[in-house]
Amino acid sequence: MKPDELRAKIREIPDFPKPGILFYDITTLLKDPVAYRAAIDAMLAPYAGMAIDIVVGMESRGFIFSAPMAYQLGAGLVPVRKLGKLPAETTSVEYALEYGSNTLEIHRDAIQPGQKVLIVDDLLATGGTVNGTVELVQRLKGEIVGLAFLVELGFLKGRDRLAGHTVSSVITY
Repeated sequence: MKPDELRAKIREIPDFPKPGILFYDITTLLKDPVAYRAAIDAMLAPYAGMAIDIVVGMESRGFIFSAPMAYQLGAGLVPVRKLGKLPAETTSVEYALEYGSNTLEIHRDAIQPGQKVLIVDDLLATGGTVNGTVELVQRLKGEIVGLAFLVELGFLKGRDRLAGHTVSSVITY
């Protein structure tokens, strides 16, 4: 499927979660087995043939894509979670949101120095969450080979915050 065909599978919901926001609901794409497989394949395409040791999935919708991508790459899967969700020793980073802040965590033993890491999420918006994830991976001395997204909200310029990294997205609004 082409990106425009995948885009047509995403439901747009106005005024969710608050007035003035147009929400891009990927659940309509996910329930279509052909579209879901095509989305994963398209997210993997820029990294074909690369040696990737770890796929980092960002909470929570990033898990939907990172797990099958790790499987296809023959790589390990590492979750980045919100504060208090991981059971072992963690390292954390606080990042800014539009109104306030949030904290992300990763297990301290999740990535070994020099391992090649692909970071995956469903959506690139302002880049705040993924920037926090990049910082966590760098603290563990992982080598980031790319940042893969299904959807990018180009008008929010999140890509600009990720200078120096390979950023790929399948669908851009």
